[in-house]
Amino acid sequence: MSLELPEYFFRVRENGAFVFRVDSDNRQRRIEMDQIAVVNIRNGEVKPNGERTLDEHDMAAITEWMEERRATLAYREIDDILRTVDHLNQTAHWVQTKATEEQIDAILNPLLLSMHDLRQVLVRKRTDRIMREREANEPE
Repeated sequence: MSLELPEYFFRVRENGAFVFRVDSDNRQRRIEMDQIAVVNIRNGEVKPNGERTLDEHDMAAITEWMEERRATLAYREIDDILRTVDHLNQTAHWVQTKATEEQIDAILNPLLLSMHDLRQVLVRKRTDRIMREREANEPE
């Protein structure tokens, strides 16, 4: 573990982060965190805190964090979907081997409707893609 603190700290929130500049080079050797900006990861907006002006170094650190954060969120999104596939497989095994009639009745309609909805969306997306590819490959 590194004893040196990072120059910036990003307090993550649902759609971005609060950005703090970290300072431990003061006389009391205390860690001070000065909020310098608010970041919205969805629209890329960076708002300086108060009357503050962000310099190039601040913006470079914020931009790098935003790129890394978007990559992390994209990875997590796919990972969550793959975990859902695992859960569906585990659910099928549970239904086949352990579930009582009462348990099956409790989950039957919500699960079937969710699976049906998902299937419709997946089929529609796949069909749209195939149609676009065909149109792109048709001679004019």
